[in-house]
Amino acid sequence: MARITRIMITEESTAYHVMSRTALDGYVMGDVEKDFFVKLLKQKAKIYFAEIIGFCVMGNHFHLLVRMLGDGDYTDKDIVDRYKTIYGKDAVLPEDRINFYRDKWASLSEFVKEIKLGFCRFYNKRHGRRGFFWGDRFKSVVVENGDTLINCLAYIDLNPVRAGIVERPEDYRLEFHRLSSAKGNTG
Repeated sequence: MARITRIMITEESTAYHVMSRTALDGYVMGDVEKDFFVKLLKQKAKIYFAEIIGFCVMGNHFHLLVRMLGDGDYTDKDIVDRYKTIYGKDAVLPEDRINFYRDKWASLSEFVKEIKLGFCRFYNKRHGRRGFFWGDRFKSVVVENGDTLINCLAYIDLNPVRAGIVERPEDYRLEFHRLSSAKGNTG
């Protein structure tokens, strides 16, 4: 059966609710793994034309509310600056590669792919295993601004509450941060 094409809007800034589950049984993402996931998410958001609105990393899946910037929201200079962030301030981006990086760094699929692939490599190395970590392709839904965006963010924030982990969404973030800091986990 053929894969369903994702709905992608490149002409204007668009918010997406992204979800992905692990292929492994149980709750395999502990504090160290969650810390690394967040670190990786922040790192990739600095390179890609992506604004993280909200996220939740659970033991076996994640939710991400991300706004991908539209074509007119960044310039060739922005692309060159990001290139230098990765390859060093003296790196020279050939002019014929600007459109390649423009397409790559504006792509939700590329953004999520790099996060999932980077996390899989980290997890497999840390746990001495090989193979897939994520179950399927990520799922994404276009989220309109206004109430829909606010409701989606609330849905993501309430995930640990619905799972019975905490009573209030802010407790999950505090508990997660407190545990990570106490253990000295840096990912």
